[in-house]
Amino acid sequence: MAYDPEFGAWVREHFAGLGPIEIKRMFGGAGVYADGRIFALLDDGVVWLKADDVHSERLVAAGARQFSFPTKTGETMAMAYWSMPEAVMDDPDEAVAWARQSVEVAARKAPAKPRRKTGLKGPSRAGG
Repeated sequence: MAYDPEFGAWVREHFAGLGPIEIKRMFGGAGVYADGRIFALLDDGVVWLKADDVHSERLVAAGARQFSFPTKTGETMAMAYWSMPEAVMDDPDEAVAWARQSVEVAARKAPAKPRRKTGLKGPSRAGG
């Protein structure tokens, strides 16, 4: 994976309609976050959008390809990320619409947050 900060700046501008996003470097590429959840990857000038079964079908119909990489054993590992359709690369409004679907996928797939302890203690075991 390779991340270009200039491409990251373009992504921030292109996705401005989503509201605040964060871009964090990871594994040579970068993750794109909204509301603390990763919804896209950036690698070699490609925006890879997180998808579930329904969203991935729409992406494929729009010409997207699945993110995959070779493992150390020579196998190919595919991930639940699909390239942003080329047709929306020049249309920020359409790009935001696709990205918003990926933000929704990320929200649905997010693990439940652990419940905070209230600080109450159970019954004491005084005596014996």
